[in-house]
Amino acid sequence: MTTFRKHSSSSFNFAVHLSLTTQSRSMLVCQGPGIGSVTHKPTWALGARTKKWLLADVISTVEFSHSGDLLATGDKGGRVVIFQREQENKSRPHSRGEYNVYSTFQSHEPEFDYLKSLEIEEKINKIRWLPQQSAAHFLLSTNDKTIKLWKISERDKRAEGYNLKDEDGRLRDPFRITALRVPILKPMDLMVEASPRRIFANAHTYHINSISVNSDHETYLSADDLRINLWHLEITDRSFNIVDIKPANMEELTEVITAAEFHPHQCNVLVYSSSKGTIRLCDMRSSALCDQHSKFFEEPEDPSSRSFFSEIISSVSDVKFSHSGRYMMTRDYLSVKVWDLNMESRPVETHQVHEYLRSKLCSLYENDCIFDKFECCWNGSDRSTYSCAWQCSHLGSTWPGAGEGSHSRVWSSGPGGRLRPCSAIMTGSYNNFFRMFDRTTWRDVTLEASRENSKPRASLKPRRVCAGGKRKKDEVSVDSLDFSKKILHTAWHPAENIIAVAATNNLYIFQDKAN
Repeated sequence: MTTFRKHSSSSFNFAVHLSLTTQSRSMLVCQGPGIGSVTHKPTWALGARTKKWLLADVISTVEFSHSGDLLATGDKGGRVVIFQREQENKSRPHSRGEYNVYSTFQSHEPEFDYLKSLEIEEKINKIRWLPQQSAAHFLLSTNDKTIKLWKISERDKRAEGYNLKDEDGRLRDPFRITALRVPILKPMDLMVEASPRRIFANAHTYHINSISVNSDHETYLSADDLRINLWHLEITDRSFNIVDIKPANMEELTEVITAAEFHPHQCNVLVYSSSKGTIRLCDMRSSALCDQHSKFFEEPEDPSSRSFFSEIISSVSDVKFSHSGRYMMTRDYLSVKVWDLNMESRPVETHQVHEYLRSKLCSLYENDCIFDKFECCWNGSDRSTYSCAWQCSHLGSTWPGAGEGSHSRVWSSGPGGRLRPCSAIMTGSYNNFFRMFDRTTWRDVTLEASRENSKPRASLKPRRVCAGGKRKKDEVSVDSLDFSKKILHTAWHPAENIIAVAATNNLYIFQDKAN
């Protein structure tokens, strides 16, 4: 069990924790009038300010809790750091929205499979929160082989006055006990405890790439390259295999599973993507083994644009259902696509993330960047008309620096001023750029997460990339992009305009000032 004592100055304790674990992670909490043109004020920034950092410090996953009050990050060193959102404070009226360290613990350790002579890394591949049903919080974390269920709880009282134990915990001699005492609870400094409640192991031959909690809150799935297993949260010694695409002869293998997720409302529906760029939707009511899909989503390929890299860049690295469950979003190497579950033939939207890299695919293949797995995320607005109204006014018509030409479904005010659902999506790119697409106004923006542009009272200005020709003053040449700086993992608050992006070993959090 890992404990983390919480004091009044959590930033000081985080700095101490960093020095003890050699973890060079920083966090910026930024506030501004609108995501896209964010005038922000970094509340604090910690971690090494030099260019030296360890591979174990690289953030490998970011995930908000269902309420958005907690934010969990996992890294390649097997650590999980949880941030908690500060509540309203009259003495600090602008502190609402700031995230400070709540708990940190070692989730996974490096292991060695002696039967297969295989080293198992401690890297955290995914974190998924369970819906909160008590004062404690629960989350699932996984590395390549083992999934763990963690309980995060608080303790601010301790029992004193035991009959059989002294104050220091040593057992007393029963023959010297002459009076019966009633133990009492006394206040103590708040302590956050992280304890493993379940360990789910020995079910995957290949590396786990996805976990997803079902809407019934009792089961979850885990997916590797060739199989998807269904687990019950109370049963650790067995799971049920629901998808198996492993051929009898491995030489006939043509594709692997890249991501999988449960539907947010229908507990019998799941979807998984493949390295061929296809997405399969399965209904567990039709058969116990979902090898036969219910729906098959694939965009027809233009033969004239086919090249040596076509199959590599078409591989889907992430798939996410919208909060409403009507749509799903997929991310391949160059674009983000939004699919209507009722239309399998082609996506309803295609947003180009970094099309200017198409001419650089050869060099990206040589340095292995073409195999990077970018994630994507939705904002919470497609299930809230109140948020939709805010989004339309801030991410839509007043979004500066927005580019024209990204595909979008138009959602706006309906007859009589009634609001219809609208949403935005976000994904990462190179040079510490991340892209945001407003599905309301056909507009998009490129922003940069870095220490250099995160000075107090500075403005997070939109960035533009020049693919060729004469470069303008405020543009970045595609030849000068730093491919070692990349944002693979992003997360959006489930109800508000708060985003978290992981840039190597740094975590940046931006909050819209209107919130």
